[in-house]
Amino acid sequence: MDVTRDSSQRPDHLPKALPPALPERSASGSSPLAKVLRTSGPADSGPPTTPLAVLPGPTGSSADPRDPLEAAEPAARTVQVAPPPLPVGDPFPVAEAVPAGTPAAATSRRPPRADQALRERNAAGLPGWVALLALLLGAAAVLLVLVRDGVVPHWDALPDLRADAVRASGRAEVTTRSVAAVTAAGLLVVLALAGLLANAGGETRVLTRWGRYRGTVRRTGLVWVNPLLRRRRVDVRLRHWRSEPAKVVDRTGTPIVVRLLIVWRVKDTARAVLAIEDHESYLREQVQAVLTRTASILPCDSNAAPGPALRDGQWFADELTRALAAEVAPAGLEVYSAQPLALDYAPEVAESMRRRRLADLDAGLRTVLVDDAVEAAALAVRRLERATAHELDEAARSALMEHLLVAFVAPAGVAASVPPPAARAGRKEGRPA
Repeated sequence: MDVTRDSSQRPDHLPKALPPALPERSASGSSPLAKVLRTSGPADSGPPTTPLAVLPGPTGSSADPRDPLEAAEPAARTVQVAPPPLPVGDPFPVAEAVPAGTPAAATSRRPPRADQALRERNAAGLPGWVALLALLLGAAAVLLVLVRDGVVPHWDALPDLRADAVRASGRAEVTTRSVAAVTAAGLLVVLALAGLLANAGGETRVLTRWGRYRGTVRRTGLVWVNPLLRRRRVDVRLRHWRSEPAKVVDRTGTPIVVRLLIVWRVKDTARAVLAIEDHESYLREQVQAVLTRTASILPCDSNAAPGPALRDGQWFADELTRALAAEVAPAGLEVYSAQPLALDYAPEVAESMRRRRLADLDAGLRTVLVDDAVEAAALAVRRLERATAHELDEAARSALMEHLLVAFVAPAGVAASVPPPAARAGRKEGRPA
């Protein structure tokens, strides 16, 4: 048998020669798994790829770049299939994109968004003296018309302003022109009176017409505005509010009671009146929510475990101020400070936490005392050796240290005995003293 013959010249009933080895196909990227990885691509690379049609070609032709195993497959089996699930520990895992709405993708809760179109602006108005002048002119015009028509009796002490016909007849004569003039002057007086408002310092008036915002009057004193507008008084002074004792839990789950002092004011009157039903109730509810969320970040005290706590420094107040200011800003409120006035444990755990705090303090004090006693005893032994110019052996030094420690640590009036070195050595070896 001629082994130099080309395999393509073999009869059809003989099988074709397989590739040298499967690992070479995998290394070259022509294996079925490699094809699936190429066609699928990354999960976020774009739209799904279309299947490539398998073109028929001559068997054994060198122009066919496909793998012989793939070339032997029917064309009907070349449809695109979904990539199989990767096994655990696959060296090439496919990263899956997390939707933006899932809880894993949400980083933190955001405050409510304010209506950008609703902002405070100055309302159109006139100074109060203009309305007063119009009021006086209207009243004077009405009086003059009534005097000329003889409706108001004439006094001899005053100049005679009656019309010639009224003066000749001696009785009042009311004409259509007089009625129109009195009506116009009366409307002017009513309009001037209805539009006047006295705006005190620290207060503003929010003007609306049929539910639509028309502006805010911040000018103090007597001001005239459109009498057809509805006016709502808003206090914009700096205000403080002392909260009721709020019961929350810290990071360890211990219930605590906190009382806060909030310093705030209304910054945007349009949002405070129209963007929310009651801005003061909204502020109280947000204080409770922010306090609950902030207090759960750290423990109340750090006696047992070292680290930051709610009682340490100004972090608690600063974090409360920052979070509360962000929450109430869409409602047109401005928070200057939120300071804790009282921070205590709840009554049901106050006694146990007090005992725990005392125990921690006692343990810490004992540790400090023992450390100081050990240092003082060691220093005394070294000074004794330096003064006597004689170095003690290990047993003598240990015995002297024990006596000194007992003398330093033992309470006053209590006589503590130290066993001799022979008894200690026998106890270590298991023999009775």
